[in-house]
Amino acid sequence: MFGERYFATRDRLVGLIHNVVALAAETDTDICGQLKLDEVKLSLSAPFYFVVLGEVNAGKSTMINGLCGSDLCRVNALPETNRVCWYRFGKPACEIELSPLLDEIHRPLLFLKDFNVIDTPGTNAMLPAHREAIARFLPAADVLFFVFPVTNPWCAATWNLISELSPDLLKRVVLIIQQSDLREAIDIKVIFGHMADLAIKRIGHVPRMYAVSGKNSHQAKSVSPRQLDILRESGYLELEKFISDQICNSLVRKALLEEWYGKTAEALRTIEDCLEKQKHELHEHGRFLDTIEREIDGIREKFVMRLPRHLVTVAEIFETEAVWVSKRLRRRIGAFRSFIYLFLGDRTGPAIEAVFVDRLQGAVEAVAETDGLEVVEFCRNHWTELGERVKTTMDVDLGSLESLNATLEIAQKSFVQRLGRAAYQGIDNLKVRNQLDKDLRSRNVALKSFTFTTLVFLTIGAVCGALGISWLPVIFCSLAGAFFLGGIIVASMTRRTITSDFQRRLLDTCGGFASTLHADYEEALRIVFQDYASSLNVVRSQLASDRLSIEPRLRKWQELFLTLKAVGQDI
Repeated sequence: MFGERYFATRDRLVGLIHNVVALAAETDTDICGQLKLDEVKLSLSAPFYFVVLGEVNAGKSTMINGLCGSDLCRVNALPETNRVCWYRFGKPACEIELSPLLDEIHRPLLFLKDFNVIDTPGTNAMLPAHREAIARFLPAADVLFFVFPVTNPWCAATWNLISELSPDLLKRVVLIIQQSDLREAIDIKVIFGHMADLAIKRIGHVPRMYAVSGKNSHQAKSVSPRQLDILRESGYLELEKFISDQICNSLVRKALLEEWYGKTAEALRTIEDCLEKQKHELHEHGRFLDTIEREIDGIREKFVMRLPRHLVTVAEIFETEAVWVSKRLRRRIGAFRSFIYLFLGDRTGPAIEAVFVDRLQGAVEAVAETDGLEVVEFCRNHWTELGERVKTTMDVDLGSLESLNATLEIAQKSFVQRLGRAAYQGIDNLKVRNQLDKDLRSRNVALKSFTFTTLVFLTIGAVCGALGISWLPVIFCSLAGAFFLGGIIVASMTRRTITSDFQRRLLDTCGGFASTLHADYEEALRIVFQDYASSLNVVRSQLASDRLSIEPRLRKWQELFLTLKAVGQDI
């Protein structure tokens, strides 16, 4: 392939530009003013132009076919080309008449993707219209091939056309001696000498000259693998090396590569600035979220700091309930009820504890309900204000207040239930009922003794009466009455003592009970604000997603930067 090094560098640069444009779109970077793919295609993908001229039957078409290794041009012993033919790549193959003497011919030949060939009529048969059609290609021509038949290398019409060229075009002229296979090597040298003398006389310098056999080149290239010996003898290897050097050393093409290299480097710098800005924004967003989380923790601490005031309220409730339950205990352990419980079973301790726990738990939950509503309302107001800040800073919607309300409602119920359970557990940990049960058991033992003794004396008195002993029933019944009165007196005395001791013990544990709620209250608040903070997960997810997406973009940028440096070295 001619100019393989140039085309490899060009294709690598074009691929790099496409990847840079893709990365710019991925990173939302505006580089439209720096890299435009349409301009890249028109500029870098522009084909090289080979204009082939020579007299009728000089072998121009054969020379072209030998160059591209395909039957691109029709070849005939009679003059075949009487129009200017512009060969370009195109699918499907077609011919377009651009003017009466100019045809644009499309062929699906890979060679034509990078090289356009302009085949011309014989210089000795050209009309003015032919010259006008050819003139449009001369400024863009990279190489002007003037083909001479080996049988007549001094064609006057061709030399006259060469001598009319401008100095700039003369630098691109290459003289081709076609049909070199018809002469010996020594004859070719003589012909080269004559042409060099003629060139000095006509244009003042000797252009590059190559003796080739288009027929042999076409034959060597039309088989696979190529017949290198025939190709070497055809003279095309030297010609193709010259073409490759011209392509690789073209100042115009190199300037284009350098121009687009510079634009690509500038675009990469723009993308880098954008990525750095995005990284900085993500860092700031992370700090912003950290600030919000600390702010929520600070709000929770403010609510915790109010806890002593709430504990005073709980202590007052505890004292009130302690006095009330003591009165309830006093009524329950009255003398008459106590004697009845001796026969039915005494469950005073569990009953009093259950009533006390139920009333105190309800009172604590009522306080928690009030606190929970206050916390929830504060969170709602904070959420509205926070949503505006998040939208302004991160351009993310926190979500509707309705979704937050559902979360806060669940959190509030959990808060109340947790403090209710804490109240129940706190009373259980106080062990107040243990001493009450001991006191009631001691009291019941004493009452049972009096009751048993009373019943025994009554029984004896009844037996004596049945036996007819007149004075003994009176004595035993009197003793039974004395013991029964003693039991009532003991019941009354122990009732007062047990009730006062029970109330005193409850009041003594009031401070301890309030203290046991401190940790549970603080933990319950932490959970409420934790649930509230979890509503920011949509923001955290967005931030995490952005952080994950920027890492591969940074790696892509680094890879493109290294590729750019490699392309720069090739250029």
